Amino acid sequence: MGSSGDAWKLKDHPKLPKGKTVAVIVLDGWGEAKPNEYNAISVAETPVMDSLKQGAPEHWRLIKAHGNAVGLPTEDDMGNSEVGHNALGAGRIFAQGAKLVDLALASGKIYDGEGFKYVQECFEKGTLHLIGLVSDGGVHSRLDQLLLLLKGAAEHGAKRIRVHALTDGRDVLDGSSVGFMETLENDLAKLREQGVDARVASGGGRMYVTMDRYENDWDVVKRGWDAQVLGEAPHHFKDPVEAIKKLRQEPNASDQYLAPFVIVDDNGKPVGPILDGDAVVTFNFRADRMVMLAKALEYEDFDKFDRVRVPKIHYAGMLQYDGELKLPNKYLVSPPEIDRTSGEYLVRNGVRTFACSETVKFGHVTFFWNGNRSGYFDEKLEEYVEIPSDSGITFNVKPKMKALEIAERTRDAILSHKFDQVRLNIPNSDMVGHTGDIKATIEACKAADDGVKMILEAIEQVGGIFLVTADHGNAEDMVKRNKKGEPLLDKNGNIQILTSHTLEPVPIAIGGPGLLPGVRFRTDLPTGGLANVAATFMNLHGFEAPSDYEPTLIEVVDN
Repeated sequence: MGSSGDAWKLKDHPKLPKGKTVAVIVLDGWGEAKPNEYNAISVAETPVMDSLKQGAPEHWRLIKAHGNAVGLPTEDDMGNSEVGHNALGAGRIFAQGAKLVDLALASGKIYDGEGFKYVQECFEKGTLHLIGLVSDGGVHSRLDQLLLLLKGAAEHGAKRIRVHALTDGRDVLDGSSVGFMETLENDLAKLREQGVDARVASGGGRMYVTMDRYENDWDVVKRGWDAQVLGEAPHHFKDPVEAIKKLRQEPNASDQYLAPFVIVDDNGKPVGPILDGDAVVTFNFRADRMVMLAKALEYEDFDKFDRVRVPKIHYAGMLQYDGELKLPNKYLVSPPEIDRTSGEYLVRNGVRTFACSETVKFGHVTFFWNGNRSGYFDEKLEEYVEIPSDSGITFNVKPKMKALEIAERTRDAILSHKFDQVRLNIPNSDMVGHTGDIKATIEACKAADDGVKMILEAIEQVGGIFLVTADHGNAEDMVKRNKKGEPLLDKNGNIQILTSHTLEPVPIAIGGPGLLPGVRFRTDLPTGGLANVAATFMNLHGFEAPSDYEPTLIEVVDN
């Protein structure tokens, strides 16, 4: 479609009027689960969200925010803010994560990209290092993708390859690491037969080596750095399968917590430390447990631990792990090419738009919402406001974050009558939920509810319409659970806190004085998800969504 003219013209909705102010409110990390003491949302004082839920059943429902509904490969894949806002803004489901990698490997497109060409520059004189989780768990990485990448890299000129293998036991059965390592060794042996010097160089358990997240424990990353970059670890072995078998015999050992080891040659020298002129690829597709290592590999002014030696390397991630931080700068598989987003359609049809959040989620209501695209579609019709997040503290220290400031700026935008749509993200339940501090998360949820109240009051004043939803779950379940759903305890009998997103659905509610009496949620879309939201708010603006968008969640019933 062209960027101007009739290509962008939306049809008018036959039963819904134009001209109402519509507020689209995204509560980050606000899922729906059974009320209990570990459900921070149900424990918190949230009268506004409670009243929406207890109001007319035709104006409140649940939608899916994980797995296939947001373009991820399986229903075990939890959603995240990036894919969630992509789906909310795009109105269609685009392949994300592992699915994108599968497509890029199958088509060979991965080898034509800028990221691969960047690491390929080192193949002539240097070593290609591949760092990541070696299992078929499919949550962070997949062994079959690693094996295809090894084969493809060799075919594209890699002469010397070293794998730094992290063992799993978390997304797969404990003990399965031996079999995965045997499979990997088998493929590396085939490459050696073809004249490629390909070996495992180091290893360790994912929860003890490299794969920490949310800056929880930098020592985990340091243990990985020491083994992978410096070639230093408490255990030396000549054979990686033997290394895993031996280390699993230690007291309390498991795949997840396997001690770091390096593989050495007959003279006891490490076979594959990362050196100047080498290339490094982190082959996990999931971001959260690769971001910290990416910072250590990429940032010049890194201060989280003493790196001792910082090799001059060409580094790329399998994907870009943080779109906000542009980290890493180079990656093998590009994000999905998302075109014709709802934001662009509405602006091209004269809908004046205001978008607001604080720094940690500002990119989500702008960049990700607009299909991974920076800047305005039409700055005469749009205003984006970023409120600086607190820095230098963890979010549980000030759990109210900037909920009130975001709400105030949005309220003022509504009351100014300058905008037809305001959209905002209130991050509290997600960012504080990630800290694992239940008490602070309860306070965060109350702050988010207070923010919603202020916006709904403004919508009431201008006779507008609101749509409140979320991008994925988090704060509604703060404890790890066994298969029966009971809280898991650690060896001291304390509950094990859950700091991750969840697989729970999220609410969506509509209302406001501008909503026609006959508008209600359809009952024939039980599996609706985040991608259905765009067509829904386009209707609320008085437009029909483009024909290839996921169907709207609402219908108009003649009273």
